[in-house]
Amino acid sequence: MVVDAGFWPSERSKMGRQIRLHDWSTTVLGPVEHWPTVLRVLLDTVLETPLPMCILWGEASLQLYNDAHAAAIGDHHPGALGAPVATSWGDNWPDLHHASPLAERNRTCTLRNYHPVDSSLSPGSNVGFDIAISPIRDGQQIVGQLLCLRPSEEEALRRRNAEIKMINDALPVLIGYVDRDERFRFNNSHYESWYGLSPESLYGKSVREVIGEEAYAIREAHIKAALAGQELSFEAYSSHRDGKPRQTQVQYLPRRDDQGEVQGFFVLAQDVTERWEAEQALRELNETLESRVQERTEALAEVYERLLKEMASREQAQEALRQAQKMEAVGQLTGGIAHDFNNMLTGIIGGLDLIQRYNQTGRHAETQRFIDAAVTSANRAAALTHRLLAFARRQPLNLKRVDINALVESMHDLMVRTLGSHILVDAQLQPDLWPAHSDDNQLESALLNLVINARDAMPDGGSLYIATANVMLQQPGEIGDMAPGHYVSLSVIDSGCGMTPKVLAAAFEPFFTTKPIGQGTGLGLSMIYGFARQAGGHVQIRSEPGQGTEVTLYLPAHCDLQTQIVPDAPAEQVPKALQGERVLVVEDDAAVRMLVMDVLDMLGYRALEAAEANAAVAILVSGEPLDLLISDVGLPGMNGRQLADIARQLRPTLRVLFMTGYAEQAASSGFLDKGMDMISKPFTIDLLATRIRAMLAQELE
Repeated sequence: MVVDAGFWPSERSKMGRQIRLHDWSTTVLGPVEHWPTVLRVLLDTVLETPLPMCILWGEASLQLYNDAHAAAIGDHHPGALGAPVATSWGDNWPDLHHASPLAERNRTCTLRNYHPVDSSLSPGSNVGFDIAISPIRDGQQIVGQLLCLRPSEEEALRRRNAEIKMINDALPVLIGYVDRDERFRFNNSHYESWYGLSPESLYGKSVREVIGEEAYAIREAHIKAALAGQELSFEAYSSHRDGKPRQTQVQYLPRRDDQGEVQGFFVLAQDVTERWEAEQALRELNETLESRVQERTEALAEVYERLLKEMASREQAQEALRQAQKMEAVGQLTGGIAHDFNNMLTGIIGGLDLIQRYNQTGRHAETQRFIDAAVTSANRAAALTHRLLAFARRQPLNLKRVDINALVESMHDLMVRTLGSHILVDAQLQPDLWPAHSDDNQLESALLNLVINARDAMPDGGSLYIATANVMLQQPGEIGDMAPGHYVSLSVIDSGCGMTPKVLAAAFEPFFTTKPIGQGTGLGLSMIYGFARQAGGHVQIRSEPGQGTEVTLYLPAHCDLQTQIVPDAPAEQVPKALQGERVLVVEDDAAVRMLVMDVLDMLGYRALEAAEANAAVAILVSGEPLDLLISDVGLPGMNGRQLADIARQLRPTLRVLFMTGYAEQAASSGFLDKGMDMISKPFTIDLLATRIRAMLAQELE
């Protein structure tokens, strides 16, 4: 087999190019055209693999590796290329050599959760590698070894569990979990200080054993009710290791499985003995007040003061617990239900959109009022999901150059109609404003939210000013925790009623609102805050009662400060397919997949479908002509981004449009490569059609 050194190895990877350009004449390998066939074939495979792999060739164990391995060894690259492995791994190599000595290279050896001596080789703080070393054979002769490594999953899981335990142990309450057999399956560290038993020793013990017969008799009915699915809150006697009776505030919160069956319940118990004793003392005082008022005045005042302090302390503790639970609930809600919820919304909105189009032709006109109501409700649910994701900083952002002045001017008519004639609108836009590095759709939504809030603060009329400015930060901490650099500010200033200090302090909290029930979710400012922080910026609010409010949004300036931003021209009609254009749709949700396929057919595209990534790979390998890949991000098994990487290896010029209801990795700004775009579920048919047409019109080298 003759090898042309000018074309091998392939430059589809960075390491392929580096290996081709490396001077091998100074090594025992010599020029690449003289390398053994087994080495060339194995190296081609390693370079195409996304996992960290390294060939250790010959007795000297010379290193040849792929891009992923280069990233894993940090500063040791590129010096490790062509060098003996002992040179790169240093003090770590004796451990690996012990795991796979040269005399025993005929077998595969592994190391689990290996922590390198050299911290620069570690994939993360206190996280080790899982390593496998396998022999490379040329016939019956062993000519080298293949080194494979990845970050240890065991260590990462241990750290996550430790963090959860630390949070539970930090809360000033007893926290436990009881299964259907009334046995403890989890306890935080406060159980040890209360009962004198470690959480480990309590595992599997019955509630009766732990709290004693007397306390169990009081709680038995409550336990049965909790296992029947009822949430309970009550006060009850509880034993203590010091032998003194304690009064506790107890909550039982049932836990259900996916079928709604109660599997057990969480226990939260707080010591309220001092408050209970104070209440008892106060009750006794009140009963004999008339006869003892003179002699017990000072004592009563002291007890009352203690009671107030205890009640205030309890209120603070409960508020802290509610806040922690609320923030945890928001994070879990945004991450846990957004994908499936948005899949359902896509089916609802898309289906209703198609029905509306049929109704426009005269079919089933009597159903229009129901369709309008459903569309309104579905869009409200979609807006709420987007706000939750934005607050949790998990909404995918399409960061690009944005001309904020042009954006404000394009929204002027909309803002005037939204505010009404009783509010004067004025814009003070800085000339030569730097372009911002932001998401224009999210920024429009944030600005409209601020305008609506300003309108609600001026029911009797007033003035609204929108201002932009270039901001240069010289020192850290000048505005929040923002780093020094170039920023662009967008301010919305109203002459409304303003905010009290108490309201101002809670303005960014999720679900906090001063509007009447049904007129606000309490997520508007939270969404704006989450969007600004995710985009690398900040939000400030200045307000005084009766003086109005100023909200300023700071966003990073784009790296090219001189770039002229040209706003996208609005589409006048739904763009159709050109002759012969073919699209592959990959979506695990059958309803969404059917909707997209129908839309593509309606627009004139020839569409192929796949329910999961492996089926899509088979189509990609088959050689079927394709112009565009449309894929959900959150696919089972192989996700959409991994599928796109495989597609690009097989078809380098293939354009990729991602759909996402929620995907954590998609929230990062580096998720998309050239020739890729993303659309968030739920979406309308017009938006999908426009986005497809725009992608197919792109020039992709």
